Amino acid sequence: MDTQIPEQYIQPFKKDSALEVFRHRGGLERTRKALSAGKLTIGFIGGSITDPNGQSWPDPVIVWFQQRFPGVRLTVENAAIGATRSDLAVFRAERDLIDRGCDLVFVEYVVNDNWEPVEKRKRSREGLLRKLLAGEGRDVVLIYTFCQGMYQEISNGLVPASIAEFEELGEHYRLGSVWMGLHALREVQAGIMRWEEWLPDGAHTQYRGSLSYAQSVTTFLERELITDPNPEAIPTGDRMPAALNPGHWQFAYKLPFDDVSFEGPWTIRRCHTSPWFDQMIDSAAVGARLRIPFEGRGVVLGLEYREFAAEFLWRLNGGEWQRANRVNGPGWSSCWISVLADDLPREKHTLELEIVHGNQPDSEGTFHPEFKGTTLRVLLIGVIP
Repeated sequence: MDTQIPEQYIQPFKKDSALEVFRHRGGLERTRKALSAGKLTIGFIGGSITDPNGQSWPDPVIVWFQQRFPGVRLTVENAAIGATRSDLAVFRAERDLIDRGCDLVFVEYVVNDNWEPVEKRKRSREGLLRKLLAGEGRDVVLIYTFCQGMYQEISNGLVPASIAEFEELGEHYRLGSVWMGLHALREVQAGIMRWEEWLPDGAHTQYRGSLSYAQSVTTFLERELITDPNPEAIPTGDRMPAALNPGHWQFAYKLPFDDVSFEGPWTIRRCHTSPWFDQMIDSAAVGARLRIPFEGRGVVLGLEYREFAAEFLWRLNGGEWQRANRVNGPGWSSCWISVLADDLPREKHTLELEIVHGNQPDSEGTFHPEFKGTTLRVLLIGVIP
């Protein structure tokens, strides 16, 4: 019996566009050395798509490392936090990735940064990458996920701006990248995976979607670490190229809470709501004030984004009081970064905050009395020198 398939029934698989899932640039030299030494520390940083929730894509990637390198002792530092952006990551990189000895770090922020002002995200992203590459450095891989707002552009063969800007940094710093959102979309378009198995809410993956994301990453790693390693290392330390954006946040740092003056009933407490912050400044008193001296061109607040969070006023150098954006939301807690200034003269300044009980509508004129509280929790004070 002739079992040969007639030629007219065979259709070669074709990509749906010229967009590329994988960009192989500098090689993962530090990772290869760590694997050869039998001990590897892997870091992840990003938003809810990456955080360790039990079904996100880092877990299958970790299993791949366990299976491919069974004799290697693996340490995993998944520092991703839902609803956070690269601006917060700049202030967490040292504590949560660098000081923990990560050899390889995956960076995922294209979705959560997508609605940020372009100049702001360029500064924070490049600052984060330069922090990771400075000193002894480490291997970095850029990871691009997907949200519904990118669908039309990708379908038309275009690269969304949030990804294109990361690619510019990847090319400049010789960092490889994996567009796993494009990989998953092509699986859906080919009928390999159903949309509802991927991300029915338009951003967050189901378990099958996480496996698809992980498969694209492990395909990238298979080449970089096993089948065709690139001997040209990512330039780190003194070999790191000059910055693209002169306003980058590489040297941004956290101001010690001891430098802050209190007016009213404030306390410095252990941060029991998040493992990513050791302490927080806390008050629930209307009219309580903080006075924060700093020297530099910018100041950033990391505030607990939670139900019943207080509204507050702020001013610089004794100027006019301004009302801050609301930092409250229903039923969950995270950290919201508020950049109060980033282009001041590089000199000494004073920031003041005052808690108010918000009786103000949102941007659409709607009142939300169920979210109006008086608790203000400051998780970090960042300075951009």
